Parts: sequence; C-alpha cells; structure tokens
Amino acid sequence: MSESVKLTADQRADPEDNSSYERQLTRWQAWTLFVVCVGFILFHLLVLNLFPLETWTFRIVHVAGGLFIGFALVASWAPHPEKTGQRRWLLELLPMLGAAVLIVYALGALISAYAIREWFGGVAAIPSWLFPHFGWALFASTVIAILAGWVFRPLAHRIVWYDWVLMGASLAVAGYLLFHLQMLQFRAGVVPTRPDMWVSMAGILLILEVTRRVAGVALLVIAAIFIAYGFLGPWLPGFLSHGGYRMDRFFTYLYTDNGILGPTTAVSSTYIVLFITFAAFLQASKVGDYFVNFAFAVAGRRRGGPAKVAVFASGLMGMINGTSAGNVVATGSLTIPLMKRVGYRPRSAGAIEAAASAGGQIMPPVMGAGAFIMAEITGIPYTELIVAALIPALLYFASVYFMVDFEAARTGIKGVPGKDLPRVGHLLRRIYLFSPIIILVVALFLGYSVIRAGTVALASAVVVSWLTPFPLGLVGMLKALNLSARMAVQLIAVCAAAGIIVGVIGLTGVGVRFSSMLLTIAANSQLLALLFAMAISVLLGMGMPTTAAYAVAASVVAPGLIQMGVEPLVAHFFVFYYAVISAITPPVALAAYAGAAIAGSEPMRTSVTAFKIGLAAFIVPFMFFYHPTLLMVGDTGVIALNFATALLGVFLLAAGAQGWFFGAAGYLVRALLLATALLMISGTLLTDLIGLGLAGLLLVWQMKASAKPVPSAAT
Repeated sequence: MSESVKLTADQRADPEDNSSYERQLTRWQAWTLFVVCVGFILFHLLVLNLFPLETWTFRIVHVAGGLFIGFALVASWAPHPEKTGQRRWLLELLPMLGAAVLIVYALGALISAYAIREWFGGVAAIPSWLFPHFGWALFASTVIAILAGWVFRPLAHRIVWYDWVLMGASLAVAGYLLFHLQMLQFRAGVVPTRPDMWVSMAGILLILEVTRRVAGVALLVIAAIFIAYGFLGPWLPGFLSHGGYRMDRFFTYLYTDNGILGPTTAVSSTYIVLFITFAAFLQASKVGDYFVNFAFAVAGRRRGGPAKVAVFASGLMGMINGTSAGNVVATGSLTIPLMKRVGYRPRSAGAIEAAASAGGQIMPPVMGAGAFIMAEITGIPYTELIVAALIPALLYFASVYFMVDFEAARTGIKGVPGKDLPRVGHLLRRIYLFSPIIILVVALFLGYSVIRAGTVALASAVVVSWLTPFPLGLVGMLKALNLSARMAVQLIAVCAAAGIIVGVIGLTGVGVRFSSMLLTIAANSQLLALLFAMAISVLLGMGMPTTAAYAVAASVVAPGLIQMGVEPLVAHFFVFYYAVISAITPPVALAAYAGAAIAGSEPMRTSVTAFKIGLAAFIVPFMFFYHPTLLMVGDTGVIALNFATALLGVFLLAAGAQGWFFGAAGYLVRALLLATALLMISGTLLTDLIGLGLAGLLLVWQMKASAKPVPSAAT
C-alpha cells in the first residue's frame, strides 16, 4: 500500500514544470512522515502558546523541520514513467557511498559532541579534532546529494538515498547552530570560523534546493543572483557597486537574524504556521466547501454566474489561503469548468479565476501571509493593517466583478440553472460556519494578540466542525495537523529564501542606495518615481510567491518611498499590492498559469487576459497614495466620498476595458470611459465633478445609441 503526498498548489499550477511530482510513499515512510508532520505543528502551537523558546533556537528548529519535511514530501525531479524502475546503480554507487560516509561522519561528530558536553564535563572536554572537519564534510555531502538529485531520476514510490542525505544534513545544520548558539550570536558575520562558513553554506544550499522543489526555479534564480551580487559588487557600475565581502563573513552573516533567521522566518514560524493550521482545520471540516457553495447560491443564477462565483469564492477562500495559485486550485477546479460550460472561453475562464484569486491576498483579515510580514517590519498593529486594507480590497473585487459582468453581458453568457445550485435557505441555516472567521476578527479588535486570536479561532474551528457532517475527532485533528505541515512547507522555504535576499540587501546597502536614487527621481517628478517603484516591485515579484515578493520589495522599494515623505503605512501597502498582482502580470504570472492549466488554455494569453481583468489593481495603489483616506485615514465623511467616487471610477474603468456600457461601446466611447475613470479615481473635487459630467453625457449617448432601431437584413 502507498499514500499519495499532495503537492502544494503552486507546484500543481504549471503542468510543464517538472521540478516536482506527487511522491508515492511506502506505508512505513508515510506513517513516519505523518508523525513528524503532526509533531512539527504541535511543537509550534505549544511554543507559541505555552512554552516559549529562545528566539534563535525556535527559528533554527523551525527552518530545519521545514527542510526535513520538504525533502521527504517532494522529489527532486519528475521521473520518466517508462523508466521509473530502471536505476543506474553502478553510476550511483560511488556518490551514494561518498555522501553516506560524509553525512554519517558529520552526524556522528555532532552526536558525540552533545554526549561529551552532557556527560563528561561540558564544552571544555570536547576534543579539538572533532569539529574542524565537520563543516566541509557536511557541505560536501550536501553538494553530492543535490547534484545526484539533479542527475538521477528518483523512484516514484519511496524516498531515495540522496533525499535521506539532505534530510540528515538539515538536522546536522540545525544541530551545529544550536550547539554553538551563544558563540554564533556573537561571532557570526563578524569573526566567523571556517566550520561556521561551511555549515552556513550547506544550510543555504539546502534552503535553495527545497525552494526549487516546492516553489519552482524563479525564486532560486533570483536568490542566486543576489548571492552572486555579494561578490561581484566591486566590478558593477553606479549604485550597484560595493566593496565586496569575504566568503566566511558573507555566508555566516546570511544565516543570522539579519537574513535567514530574520523577519521573514520570524513571521513564518509564528503567524504563518498558526494561520495555515487554522486554514487546514477549516478545510478538514469542509468549511472551505461551504464558502464555495455559499458563493454559488448568492451569485450562480446571475449572468456569467460561475465567473461571479469565482470572484466571491476567491475572496472568501483568500481570507484563509496563503498563496494566489493555491486559491486558484482550491476554487478554480470547480468554477473554471462551469465557466467554460456556460460559454466563457477557456482563456477567459482561467484568467477570471486567476485575477479573483490574486485578490484574495489583499482581502482581510488574513491577507495571505504578506500582512504579517508588514506588521513585523513596520511595527504597525495588525488590526490597523486589516482595517486599512478593506477599501482597496473592495475596490479590487468590485472591479473584477464589473469586468466579468460586462463580459457576460457583451457575449450573452447566462447563469447556472437554479436546479443545479445549492439552496440559499439551506446554506443560511448553516451560516454559523462563518463563526471562526468572525471570532478571529472580533478577538483581534478586542485587543488579543495575533497569536492568541489565531489560537482562539483555531479552537472555534474544531468546535464548529462538531455541528457539521464532518466533525473533527482525535483522528480528524491529527489529519488536519498533518495537512498543516504539508501546506506550510512551501511558505517556510519561501520565507527562508526571501531571508537570503533580504540579508544580501542589508549587508551590501543596495536598498539604501536605491532609496537615494528614488529621491533623485522624485525631485524631478513624483509620479515618475512612483511608476519606477511600481515597475521594480512588479519585476521583483515575477515568478515569486506573494510572501517572498513583498519581503524583497519591502527591503528595496519601501524605504525609498518613506524617504520621499510617504507614510510607512502607504509605502508598504503600495509595494504590497504590486507584489500581489505580479502573480497575474505577464510574462511570469504564477496564478494565471495555474488557471491556464485547469482551463486547458495557452498560459501566456491567459496571463494577458488576467492582467486586463485585474487592471484596477495597478491603479488602486496610486489612488491611496494620493488619497490616504482610502486606507481609512481621516474624516469618515471624506473616506465615504472618496470610496464612492473611486467605486464609480473602477466601474467606468471596467466598462471601458470590456467595451460595454449599458450596451456595446465603440472605440471612442471606450477611450472616453477610460479617461472618465481616471478623473473619478484621482479623487479631487474638480476632477470628480468633471468625471461625473462626462459619465452623464456618455450614459445619455449610450441610451440613445441603444434605442436606435437596427436595420433588418431585408432592407
């Protein structure tokens, strides 16, 4: 017997991506991994709520556990089905023996050191010859195992030898760091030893390899470019130039709280693990299915019903889902086929789901994972962030809703027959299934910490499940914990890899120099500086999950905006939005590719269509930059007025983009609609009045045009 290990959503998104596959585990491997996953999440919950650990210790164990589970879950490469059983044992024998000897030596030396310290008089009793060769042996075994994973296709039904070596290396790196913890906190990145360097290099390679497996090549390439930048700085021009660094200082600096163990891992080890566990418990009790069914009941009958369901369901699922592509898979597997069935082209169906799912990352209260990193970096209370995010999120989803409605009107697409939809009355009787989300929001606004509020919401999810046909007993909760660990692996790896990039930015000072350049541009044109900041944020985010994209953009772009005089809240939301919508921005649009895979459409064309549908997201950050009232800052009356005019603006924007404004719109009307939308979005009284006047004229024009009789073919 075997157990199928499900890939994370981002891995399933691209069928052409052969970097990973669903590994089939033997029974004993599956049970062992099940116990490890459950223990990993229980460890986090206990540390967060009952038994706090020293910060570095907790983060080191967190990263090591994520690496261990990641190498067990996801294979290094997809096997050729016809060659699955053909193994090149003679070619593999030498690297296998070499890596095995080296990792056994490294682990043996580490275990011996711990034993001597505990039983024979402390650190002073450890022989001087024990650790000098530990570092390079660990590094060499890691390199051999990674290369072997690239060269030799794995068997589909078990964890192969090089994965065991990498799992052992993950534990060895953590063991060394914990053993020398107090000294490392003093000397790492300042006066490192040679073993420190080898261990740090091994740890970085492990993080990059597991990131490649669970999140694709894009983030690996970007991290590698930043690492190379640390050594190539002396030969680079302009603001990219720096003096360069020794290898020992560079790599040990990255494996400190300035890099891998810094803010990104701080967030993944606390908020992200907790809320992924919350989402897993909701999924295990089928509350996620209720969200989708509720959306079908509300919007399914309307024209273009499945597309509107995608908008509603993605907003609801986005509150608990950590990735854009994961949201696509969670809701799109149901909505995309239905969209195609009622008449949407495959390209449009995949694009609508991708645009709606990307918006889930900006929907309070969870907002993927980026909002937690924002709170960690800025020090702004999380409750303030979710309040500030509300109006921009509503504007985005309203825009997507208008886009799909106008396309349905233009193409004559109807809704789903009522007999095929869930009954609203039946779903309303189960409205209590929303209570975990409500409890989370209420707990946050009552002043509970994010950790405590998340834990209370998690407990409420268990209680609510007892009122459903899928109650969570002991076995169900253990399965939910197991699912949590598997869902968390990708974000743990992504946050660690983002920490590498953040560490390089901090060490080299390129972020400060970029800020100076942005200030120079802003001296000539603030709008030009904002456009430049937008382009850099989107570019940095291409191919990267939202969490990593925001972490990098927050290190490079946000400080420059703040130096321009922008409030930290506005600056970080500005880069956060563009990090989110990089998931639907060609040429590398992960969410759009996921939608294309489900819809069976061409990925690049789907990403272009998703870009058009999500067009409002490119304008909303400029709206709240010029008018922070849209972030709930200021007088209530002004906030309401600006929201109303902005809402009308995105309505007109969607009408112009889709060519439908109470009837088919020609090119001239579309151009005027887009111009009017920009006037309404700008938010000043004069532009609002001009925009309202133009909108009224266009409405009259369209009504007259639609009232004209259409000549018959006979005449």
